[in-house]
Amino acid sequence: MADKIKKTDDEWRKVLTPIQYAVTREKATERPFTGEYDKTTTPGTYKCICCGETLFESDTKFDAGCGWPSFIKPAAEGRIAEEVDRSHGMVRTEVMCAKCDAHLGHVFDDGPAPTGLRYCINSASLKLEPKK
Repeated sequence: MADKIKKTDDEWRKVLTPIQYAVTREKATERPFTGEYDKTTTPGTYKCICCGETLFESDTKFDAGCGWPSFIKPAAEGRIAEEVDRSHGMVRTEVMCAKCDAHLGHVFDDGPAPTGLRYCINSASLKLEPKK
C-alpha cells in the first residue's frame, strides 16, 4: 500500500460535511435507517468518502436489516484496516480505510455465506460510483 493520506483536522473539515467528518474522523455512527446507501441496490463501487479508495463492490452488498449498508467482504485485500473497539461497553472489531484511517464501521461474524462476515458500514463514510 502506498503512503497513508494525512491531513489536519481543519483540512478534513474543509472537504467533508459535518456528518462525514463526525463519522470518519471522530468515529461517530449515523442513526440506523437514515444513511443514503442503506437500501441502495444500484450496481457500482463504494469508495472512501475521504480519499477515494475502492472499499466495497455492490455485488457483495446485502440487506442485513440492521439499518446500515452491509457487505460480505472488502473489494480487495489490504483496503480495510481493523482494530479492537472497546467503546460503549462492548468489544467489537472496528474497520477503517487502510489508506486514510477513516472510520467506516464494524465487522461482525454473523453474515451470510460464503464469508460469514457482515461489514456494517456508515453511509457517510462512502461514495457510490455507479457502474457505467
